[in-house]
This record gives sequence, structure tokens and C-alpha cells, in this order.
Amino acid sequence: MSRVALVTGGTRGIGAAVSIALKDAGYTVAANFAGNEDAANAFKEETSINVYKWDVGDFDSCEAGIAAVEADLGPVEVLVNNAGITRDTMLHKMSREQWDDVINVDLNSLFNMCRPLIDGMRERNFGRIINMTSINGQKGQMGQTNYSAAKAGIIGFTKALALETARKDITVNVIAPGYVNTDMVAAVPEKVLEGIVAGIPKGRLGEPSDIANGVLFLAADETEFVTGTTLTINGAQYIAG
Repeated sequence: MSRVALVTGGTRGIGAAVSIALKDAGYTVAANFAGNEDAANAFKEETSINVYKWDVGDFDSCEAGIAAVEADLGPVEVLVNNAGITRDTMLHKMSREQWDDVINVDLNSLFNMCRPLIDGMRERNFGRIINMTSINGQKGQMGQTNYSAAKAGIIGFTKALALETARKDITVNVIAPGYVNTDMVAAVPEKVLEGIVAGIPKGRLGEPSDIANGVLFLAADETEFVTGTTLTINGAQYIAG
């Protein structure tokens, strides 16, 4: 029986590429989404990947959503915490709501998703948890104190959980994408986008498939000795020590 993989934010952008790559690699995939039902249903129609709607920023919703996935597909053995939002503005203009929204979805979601799953992974002595951070969680970014804080927190969460679970054959790793060719980046003004690309030594934006390939590596049974690491995929735009 194929392993069950759950991808949050798994119907659009990087998440969609990850869901499709996992399915093509033989996993049984559940793709979570929060808002756009039309887009999610179109994704399901196109890919035959099961989609499930819940808010990853809400613990009770995550418990119920995970229970539904496992009732339909079986125990979740691979978790990709990909869901994320931005509410960009300078700190002196940022509202408490803008701060809380990003922290809840981008950081609190890791607890909300991992806590209901970790006991089962420990009992089965297997699990692969892959958390999506960002280049801006590594280096910071003006106008993104909320986002950078959340994404940096993901790295600390990952390192701690990796230590807790290493003897149970549960690996916990981070992928840190740079600027990737998604709808979010496409919305950046052309001149700004040109400046971003000029700062990438590889000479191009990343593609969602670049990130999905990293997920496939970290999700594999064979990578059991890789845990607590940050896999940076950004075309050498930022080289973390």
C-alpha cells in the first residue's frame, strides 16, 4: 500500500506542484486548502487528488480535517506543511490583525498539524515531516516582520522536533525556497521583479517543480538519516551558513 501524504495549501502554486509530484511518485495524496473552492475542485478534477477544506490556523479544524483524511485514505505518514499567507507592511503601520493572521497560518499551523499526527507516527515508528519556510525567514525582509518571524520560527520548531523524534524514524526537515514563479510573485511590479531576478545568480526565478523535487527527496524512505536540516533552494540568491 502506498504511503499517505498530506500537503497543506496543496492545491495552488508550490503546494499544487508538491501534491502532483508526490502522486506521480506513488503516494496517496490529500491536498488541504482554505479558501478558493472553485480552484480546489478544478485541481481535483484535473489531478484526481482528494482535496479537503479547513483552516490550518485553527487547531480544532486541523484535528477534524486530519481525522477525515485518515478515515478516507489511511494513516498520514508524510506531512508537508506548505500553507502560508502574507500581510506585508512596515511594522509601524502593521495592525495586530495582520500580525496575528500571519503567525496563526504560517507558524501556529505547524503545531496544529503536527500535534494530532505525531502520536500515530511515533507508534508506527515512521514519519516524514517537511516544513516550508522562506528565504525571508533566513535573512529577513523589510515590510515582512510578521512573515519573517513566522518563517524563522519554523526553522527552530523543526530542529527541536527533529531531536525529539529521531529515534522513532520520524524525520523533520525544512525547505527554504527563494523567489518562485507563482501567482504571488507574478503580481510583483515588473521593475521590481526584474530587480529580484537580477539578484539571483542562477539568472531565473525558481519553478514550483524545483521545490517539489526537494520534497520528494526528504519524503523518501531512504533519507532516514537526514533530519533537522534546512534545504535551501534559491538559485544561490542567499547562501546560509
